[in-house]
Amino acid sequence: MADSANPPNNSRPPRKPGPNRGSSGGSSQGRPRTDRPSNSSDRSRSDRPRSERPPGASDRSRSARPAEGSSRSYASRDSRDGSRSRTPQAGRTSGDRAYSDRRIEPRNERLWPDLPDSVTGDELDQDVFLGDLRGLTADNARWVARHLVMVGQNIDDNPELAWEHAQAAVRRAGRIAVVRETAGLAAYRAGHFARALTELRAARRMSGSEDNLPVMADCERGLGRPEKALEIAGSPAVARLTKAGRIEMRIVAAGARRDLDQIDAALVTLQCNELSEDDLEWGARLRYAYADTLEALGRTEEAATWFQKASLLDVEYGTDAEERLVALGGEVAPPAIGGFDDEVHFTDLEE
Repeated sequence: MADSANPPNNSRPPRKPGPNRGSSGGSSQGRPRTDRPSNSSDRSRSDRPRSERPPGASDRSRSARPAEGSSRSYASRDSRDGSRSRTPQAGRTSGDRAYSDRRIEPRNERLWPDLPDSVTGDELDQDVFLGDLRGLTADNARWVARHLVMVGQNIDDNPELAWEHAQAAVRRAGRIAVVRETAGLAAYRAGHFARALTELRAARRMSGSEDNLPVMADCERGLGRPEKALEIAGSPAVARLTKAGRIEMRIVAAGARRDLDQIDAALVTLQCNELSEDDLEWGARLRYAYADTLEALGRTEEAATWFQKASLLDVEYGTDAEERLVALGGEVAPPAIGGFDDEVHFTDLEE
């Protein structure tokens, strides 16, 4: 259902050329060239034979004077049944207000998701609302901010709805990096990996940030291109990521190895000193990936140990480590963080 509170859209897409515009010389779509003189469209339309014309009259003497800048312009009009027709309109320019008002929205106007009255946009981080969106008009910035808030509220429980709100924000603020980044992450969570890559690449060009490289690599996996994911994981830009970003990239690279049936290589990829660190941000996912890979190799006893270690850090229950542990015959440990005094020796794990 369309948002009735939408502010007017001041951005208008460039006018598309109609048939026979420019110097292409092609005929109009569906219109044979035999309905007019074969040499030029502005030749005299008189049916009188040449001998009956006034002396000295040329073939072009009766041609209509073309509008300035173009011999003929075409405006697209939507009929009531949704079909489109093209009507020649001499002298109609893109500056004509009636024309520009009709072109504010795309050809097939999209109905954006509803914005609840309770969402005002003030819920958005003020650095984004007052900083990144400052180039927009006040009403447009408020409208975009409300859609961004809805993305955050729905991305976990209803990622498809979050993606629709993100597209609405991009429609009005597509040149702002944080908007494109939000859209990319929403598309990723909704499983639209190609669109996610498009949005995240655009955000990266605008901001110069490498933070979403792990997500982009995982999108390549989602598109069935694990080799591309490994290329991203091996790029020099990874060194500029934060520690959390590098861990996420390690997890994605291990998944790409498994996509290629390189399970031993995936285990080696995950073997790092951070496995023994009790970090709530990424520790549970790293340990879970390591346990899952051990189980894929048939090392179920070790896998159960690492599923248990993963569950200790999974305070938000972002994984099913406990269920996997029980399935392997292990016991769920009390909800506490840490408690591992022993160091991780990868040589022992490989034996």
